[in-house]
Amino acid sequence: MNTAARDDRLDPDRAAVRRSALRIGWQVAAVSAGLVVLIIGLVLVYVLWQSSPREELEQHASDATRIFVDSDELIGVLTVIGGGAVVLAGVATWMIARRAVVPLGEALRLQRTFVADASHELRTPLTVMSTRVQQLQRRLDPEDPNRAVVAELREDTRALAEIVDDLLQAATTQDVSDTGGTPVDAELERAANDLQVLAIGRDVRVVVERTDAVVTMPATPLRRCVVALIDNAVGHAPAGTTVDVTVTSRAHVVDVRVRDHGRGITGIDPARVFDRFAHGSPAAGPDEGRTSYGIGLSLVRDLALRHGGSVRVDATGADGTTFVLTLPRVVTRRAGR
Repeated sequence: MNTAARDDRLDPDRAAVRRSALRIGWQVAAVSAGLVVLIIGLVLVYVLWQSSPREELEQHASDATRIFVDSDELIGVLTVIGGGAVVLAGVATWMIARRAVVPLGEALRLQRTFVADASHELRTPLTVMSTRVQQLQRRLDPEDPNRAVVAELREDTRALAEIVDDLLQAATTQDVSDTGGTPVDAELERAANDLQVLAIGRDVRVVVERTDAVVTMPATPLRRCVVALIDNAVGHAPAGTTVDVTVTSRAHVVDVRVRDHGRGITGIDPARVFDRFAHGSPAAGPDEGRTSYGIGLSLVRDLALRHGGSVRVDATGADGTTFVLTLPRVVTRRAGR
């Protein structure tokens, strides 16, 4: 393995920048080649037109200077000049493109480094917190009514540690590990249970449909996606309503639908709700003052795309909004086939 290939494997951002520069170089070289071919073609047409018998027999003034050029030699010279111009334009464009995308590569590197550093720094406090929760759980009497709450706290701490590990993995590599499939039902139940505290505070009930679908996305990013979608729905659901989570399996994908019964997306184009830091009209009701940074839905889109899926606004209006998370499905083969 040469040095460039090894560097690209260790630094995926550098590899992406190199690919972008090369792609830009090829595109500009193709345009330059088209222009050179067009110019050469026009010159050849003009020369051939001037070499026609009618033009050669045309009378000229006695003092006029006429230059005769062999058409075959001219075509060869123009071809060499044109080919050299194309190659020179391609090389120059590639070098300029590499220099132009250097700031982008540096920004990507700094962003990835920040995420990796932040995730790494969070691991130690989370480990300490998990240890203390386990100590507290062991000290409680078996009949203590607080044991259930402590057990949920321990599970929440574990889930948070998994999210930090997922962020660290995403910051250090672009490869998606093969988990063999994640049952959707289990992660939907966990997400609904986690958000039940927020839902109760708003007098909203989260209703999850049971399913046997299995997707290729690992458990942690899947849980992050459904938590963000359900949290968004709970934040916009009026009191006394439900947030409905349904699952539909198709040939090779699974659709997870999260629907609220709010007033719909207002104040922003629905197609832009997945843009980072994008904001629509604030939620009405108990969560009206809740701070929203416009990151949750953009993270859902990023995670879905990274694992071969997608997310979209399926419907929005006065009777509510429906988000659809589409993920590749694990298709189990029947025995004997």
